[in-house]
Amino acid sequence: MTLPEYTNYNYFATAGKFVTRQEALSVPSIKKARDLICGIIGTSPFHLYRKSTGQELASPLWLEQPDRNQPRQVTMAYTADSLFFYGVAYWEVVEQYADGTGRPSRFAWVANERVTPRYNENSTLVIGYSVDGRVRPMDGLGSLITFQSLNDGILNIGGQTIRAAIDAQYAASVNARTPIQSGYIKNTGADLPEDQIVGLLAKWKQSRLQNNVGYLNAALEFKTTSFSPKEMGYNDFLQFLATEIARMCNIPAYMLSADMNNSLTYANVIDERRQFVDMSLRPYIEAVEGRLSMNDITSNQNYVRAGLDDGFLRSDALTRLQVTEKLLSLGLITIEQAREMEDLTPNGSEIIDV
Repeated sequence: MTLPEYTNYNYFATAGKFVTRQEALSVPSIKKARDLICGIIGTSPFHLYRKSTGQELASPLWLEQPDRNQPRQVTMAYTADSLFFYGVAYWEVVEQYADGTGRPSRFAWVANERVTPRYNENSTLVIGYSVDGRVRPMDGLGSLITFQSLNDGILNIGGQTIRAAIDAQYAASVNARTPIQSGYIKNTGADLPEDQIVGLLAKWKQSRLQNNVGYLNAALEFKTTSFSPKEMGYNDFLQFLATEIARMCNIPAYMLSADMNNSLTYANVIDERRQFVDMSLRPYIEAVEGRLSMNDITSNQNYVRAGLDDGFLRSDALTRLQVTEKLLSLGLITIEQAREMEDLTPNGSEIIDV
């Protein structure tokens, strides 16, 4: 079932500053921010739990592999990508369970560029969607489910900053492609005929392109009108924009190699990663968990959670052993559960025949 979506964003109000996803990805800081968020969410498993007891249940097929045609990691990574850039992601329902509930059993991620929202008379409420120009049903096969981010997509609110970064990179690249400093030749002697001036400038330019030594007599002087990247402030400006992009993406500047105002320190890697999850990843993770836990997809007795502790936040072996030992001594877990926590076979080290 497609949920109604409210909007007060006017895309036309940002005329001249709107940028596409491809343009935004040409900015290294945005590319790195996107890869951090999508890479971690994409590689994190998602599990199903019972609300009443917190017991982990067997994951349904759609949670293990939402799209029949690609791995779960790809689907989840591009879902996070859509939330990051656009603030909304779309899955198409392609299969349903035949148990009478009408719940989906398979999905397909749909690129935002293919989706056109249909609005009410006041353009304040999304009442439907079209994909590739074809109207989709509001529920059942072919319908779309929407993941709505807790943050606005960076393409919706960061056009001016992203465009400034693109322009600064372009200016710096033009400067780098110019093998000689631009300028003019000042003649302090007698005026030269037009043909001699043209010939002098052509030979001067050709020599500079070949990195040869030039010669001017006492009556001629070369005056530069260009500046070095340092004089133009490209380096400082690009670093400033990298810091602004870090703020816009809500990612610590040091993680994007934006060194300005970098004063944070952490006791260990796990503390650093937990901070990143809580401050940066949580809005995207909650958007996915919350939508997949809704009653039109999951039974209202269960809920979906990301298994960050299985990978990104997994402690080192010694720390895990100390925690496990404490849980065992308190009688909170059994030996079999402890082995399962460390991904060991039921009997510890038996060889499994395939």
